Amino acid sequence: MVKRPNTAAQRVKRHNRVRGKVSGTAERPRLCVFRSENHIYAQVIDDVAGNTLVAASTVEKGFEGNGGNVEAAKKIGLKVAERCLEKGIDTVVFDRGGYIYHGRVQALAEAAREGGLKF
Repeated sequence: MVKRPNTAAQRVKRHNRVRGKVSGTAERPRLCVFRSENHIYAQVIDDVAGNTLVAASTVEKGFEGNGGNVEAAKKIGLKVAERCLEKGIDTVVFDRGGYIYHGRVQALAEAAREGGLKF
């Protein structure tokens, strides 16, 4: 019998390894990405205080379209950048959440950069 790798556990291990090196502060919070099969979520977190400063996701009311594709990730990247700039946050640390920097994660990051965030 062939054993399949537990990809969710592997992602959590990668995320924990990244989190050992990346931490958000009040001056430079952490932009954290979570991607599920059907949705994508982004949070800007101050790890020192333990607060979520800004959040955006495809499950919010008013989001139009499919939440599990690259176009949705671009919309969420722009929305989180807009909300950050409203709160006076312009630089963040990007936390890819253990995912490969490709596809939806990359689209969200590039859209956030286009929206005015620096990282």
